[in-house]
Amino acid sequence: MRRWNGWGDESADFPLKREGRNFVQDRLGKARALPDASLKDVIAKVPASRLPEQRLISTGAEDRVRHARGQSFGDWLAMRSGEFGVFPDGVAHPENADEVRQLVEFCAREKIVAIPYGGGTSVVGHLTPPAGERPVLSIDLSQMNRLLSLDRESQIATFGPGTPGPLVEEHLRAEGFTLGHFPQSFELSTVGGWVVTRSSGQQSLRYGRIEQLFAGGRVESPAGTLEIPTFPASAAGPDLREMILGSEGRLGILSEVKVRVTPLPEHESFHVAFLPDWQSARELARRVAQAKIQLSMLRLSNPTETATHLTLAGHPRLVGWLERYLSARGLEGQKCMLTYGLTGSKAQCRAAHRQIKQMIKRAGGVDAGKPLGRKWQQTRFRSPYLRNGLWLEGYAVDTLETSTNWRNVDALVASVEGALRDELSAEGEAVHVFTHLSHVYAQGSSIYTTYLFRCAPTYEQTRERWVRLKAAASRAIVDGGGSISHHHGVGTDHAPYLTAEKGALGMAAIGALAKTFDPAGVMNPGKLLPEDGGDTAPGKPRGDET
Repeated sequence: MRRWNGWGDESADFPLKREGRNFVQDRLGKARALPDASLKDVIAKVPASRLPEQRLISTGAEDRVRHARGQSFGDWLAMRSGEFGVFPDGVAHPENADEVRQLVEFCAREKIVAIPYGGGTSVVGHLTPPAGERPVLSIDLSQMNRLLSLDRESQIATFGPGTPGPLVEEHLRAEGFTLGHFPQSFELSTVGGWVVTRSSGQQSLRYGRIEQLFAGGRVESPAGTLEIPTFPASAAGPDLREMILGSEGRLGILSEVKVRVTPLPEHESFHVAFLPDWQSARELARRVAQAKIQLSMLRLSNPTETATHLTLAGHPRLVGWLERYLSARGLEGQKCMLTYGLTGSKAQCRAAHRQIKQMIKRAGGVDAGKPLGRKWQQTRFRSPYLRNGLWLEGYAVDTLETSTNWRNVDALVASVEGALRDELSAEGEAVHVFTHLSHVYAQGSSIYTTYLFRCAPTYEQTRERWVRLKAAASRAIVDGGGSISHHHGVGTDHAPYLTAEKGALGMAAIGALAKTFDPAGVMNPGKLLPEDGGDTAPGKPRGDET
């Protein structure tokens, strides 16, 4: 059974080990866990539904609780405290495109807010029901979870939008193919959700982001059905796919998703190396990306993340041996961990491995081989569970990400990390911050930052700490020339900062597009576009950012 108030399945439990607990306490101080509300108590708070009867809609209280939030830290506090504020008035579980069409038409006709629900993994507030007079319907696409067709010759697969990552790969593997899209939320997130939030998988160096994988499909909007053909390329005006990519449910609901698939690779392996310091490591990542070496992934942790991950892994003997070995090779306190993947034919992988090992050696690094790479592969989707373990010890954890050009990477990392470390210092609270580069390009890189802080004595005070931290980091990103999101999307958390990236004319164009597809404004209002009045609790931008 999936957790109603946290990440993943209830049977998957990864408590903080003693070494990890001591590590966090040393940096943040001892903490006390906040009390969790029970599901029974929350169900008792669910009000009567405001929806008219419709055969596809359930108004059961528990179903409405389980579809009321996503996985942003604001959502987490709402679920753990039991103070949701607003619940959807009902949940629909369509099984095909025709039923999605019926539900969209029903919502448009009755002026009902419609929130598409895929895997429920949004970390920026895509799923939060808006307060107001209009009833809210959550449209859960999880029943639309099948491989509908496969064109083996053209390598195009058609899926239901609610197909989660493991099922996507299971269906394709049986046919000898892979999509190769492995976001950290892979276990729960869905192919439709990947498209509408512009997701990026861990092996995007080989397979591409979802923009490269999304070939076409079908969208049900209040204004009608949009069919997107699957041309390999077209010069016939603007690309309709680009209107749907990153649309976050504002234009309609994907009812079919067509993606470009690849035959299963002959070989795949993951490896770990260590570089002596951030500057040499960051420069290596840039040169690898610009040389277009055929890697499937490259992830570079800064010194603080390297030390944090080695400790939280909970294998003190193995880590102790590794530390002694690296020290003997001249790599100590400022070392950076580089994780990379080799995927493709055996010949391709051998050639790529020779190239990157030579570059690591020239940069003064040490290639640690496959054992740590295999460990990463085994636990690659486990990081989201870290929030569960830390919460039980009284600590909060959140993440944010951006992207920028190579010449700006160091400055932006320093600015974002500094903003987070400094924000709570006046009240004597430390913030533990660490960063990695998770997706690299010839032009630049994404920057993925994690921050830990102690829970305050109350939920309200803990939320206030998070709001300040999120706002400080977002301002640092905008002021520092970064994108407000590289792969998490906009939702409500990032909407106040979007104008700084798109400009007034760009925002007007997005608004006009939403009006064309959804004249009554029923499709996920308050998300992506800030003028609808969504929850902007993570902090409003300063005046010069509007």
